[in-house]
Amino acid sequence: MSDRATVALAVAAVTGALTGWGPSPWIGGALLVAAFASRRPVALVVTVFVCAGGLAARAEVGLVAARPGPFDGWVTALTDAEAGRYDVHADARLGDGRHLQVVASSGSARAALLAASAGERLHIVGRVERPPPGASWLANRHVVGVLHIDEVAARSPGAPWMQAANGLRDLLTNGADALPPRQRPLFLGFVLGDTRGQAVDITDDFRGSGLSHLLAVSGQNVAFVLALAGPFLRRVGLRARLPATLAVIGFFALLTRFEPSVLRASMMAALAVTASSLGREASSARLLALAVTGLVLVDPFLVRSVGFQLSVGACVGIVLLSAPIARSLPGPRALVEALAVSLSAQAGVAPVLIAVFGGIPVAGVPANLLAAPAEGPVMVWGLGAGLVAGVLGGIAAVALHWPTRMLIWWIAAVAHWAAALPFGELQARELALISVGALVAAGAQRVGLRGVRRAGLALIATAAIAPAVSLRGAPPVRADVAAGATLWRAGAAVLELDGRVDAAKLLEALRRAGVTRLDMVIERTTTPAVSDAVSALRRRYTLDRVITPSNLTAPASYALGGLRVDVRPAGTRLVVEISLAPAASARGPPV
Repeated sequence: MSDRATVALAVAAVTGALTGWGPSPWIGGALLVAAFASRRPVALVVTVFVCAGGLAARAEVGLVAARPGPFDGWVTALTDAEAGRYDVHADARLGDGRHLQVVASSGSARAALLAASAGERLHIVGRVERPPPGASWLANRHVVGVLHIDEVAARSPGAPWMQAANGLRDLLTNGADALPPRQRPLFLGFVLGDTRGQAVDITDDFRGSGLSHLLAVSGQNVAFVLALAGPFLRRVGLRARLPATLAVIGFFALLTRFEPSVLRASMMAALAVTASSLGREASSARLLALAVTGLVLVDPFLVRSVGFQLSVGACVGIVLLSAPIARSLPGPRALVEALAVSLSAQAGVAPVLIAVFGGIPVAGVPANLLAAPAEGPVMVWGLGAGLVAGVLGGIAAVALHWPTRMLIWWIAAVAHWAAALPFGELQARELALISVGALVAAGAQRVGLRGVRRAGLALIATAAIAPAVSLRGAPPVRADVAAGATLWRAGAAVLELDGRVDAAKLLEALRRAGVTRLDMVIERTTTPAVSDAVSALRRRYTLDRVITPSNLTAPASYALGGLRVDVRPAGTRLVVEISLAPAASARGPPV
């Protein structure tokens, strides 16, 4: 098959899985055999579409909600346990193959589940409930019920390969104890794609700077692992080298928990080394198309995964656009190629980012260029030295991780700096203008119309700076920026919080609103959620005044910029009245 035919194959697989219509697997299998026998690409493309639809339909039918009732039996953890505010949860598989989300809220059960790793078997006593209505995020993971744990009666380490993977993860985790507390989760994210335990302000910095992809394992990570394993693989005989290389790729995918981006990267790497061993050339487009086709046929629900969509989108952008962009840009080749890869990847993920997250950070391009020199070293050194640090511990681990510490500091500093830049985010309108400008500029360059090319580039530049210009406009005086959070701006910025606020969503909303300082934060009620939000705000802004029910004992009035703020205590709450007023000196007790 030609490269175009393999791309058509991938498009057919994705379209069929999204359609969710097709015959039974037996009929689909027979059609697939007949298509291969015919040796006609068109027949194979049509058959893959039909098979993907049939498999998606079968998977949908299999999502029968679990029957509610008591439970006493063994489950196998499919994911590492993750701690939320009120519980600990993980996905698990029953003996009959059904997937449940296991949830622990009580002290002993919570601690037992939190200590569990993927692959371990747990004897659980509890009760099964149906999944909450509209929980599509659970259905996409094939989860058909929620198992609330009363007791974890026993544990088993699981299969030998899972024990080996968990042992290596434990070594890396133990070695990472030598890093500062806020760097440790970042290190595990860079190396293993484990984003648990990251501070909400750091997570928002990486999202706001377009560097979130560094916390998800990608093809680059697989390439670095193969580079580390290269000296050992070269000592293996030629016949055993391909199986050994595939084993390394598979074990790394196991180590990183088979996340959607890991599956895509591992499948492409496996196809690439197989083609190379067989002496056959395979373009990046062919490898990506075959990887997508195979993965979607194995699990049609992957097309619903945002991580899978972003991973595939970034690869599509790089494959299609990086070379043309590099040819059109002047300057040193190393810088041009890095910029071309960044721009093409951003273009590839743009539709998903806008549809799911609402925009694309303009600061993402400079941030990726600045962070790129540290990406490879933090993975290669962090993985190699991290294992040794886990074995040695103590001062040796601190010394081994000193380069890791500097590299992570640099990437985190770039993320924080870029997220604070008042560049704004590209929306669908700006993206459309940039696309038109790029097409005009590319077409004009081919036919030698320099004036038209300049016009296309000017359109791109105009669309790129439009978000920054809009942020400089006059903001609304009052805005409900997030649930439980009201922002007032008139020469000063005052933020009111109540018990419903979510720290992560609040930081994101303030960043997107272009807020660079807060003159006053008022806690109308004091709850754990509000306390977490204020702690996150302190790490991002310099907070001069934080008014809480505990530190305000009498009514007070303040004039901040063009705002008049009146606050009075009412039991465990604060009654707040804010209005426009001429600037004046603040009155009331100091806070």
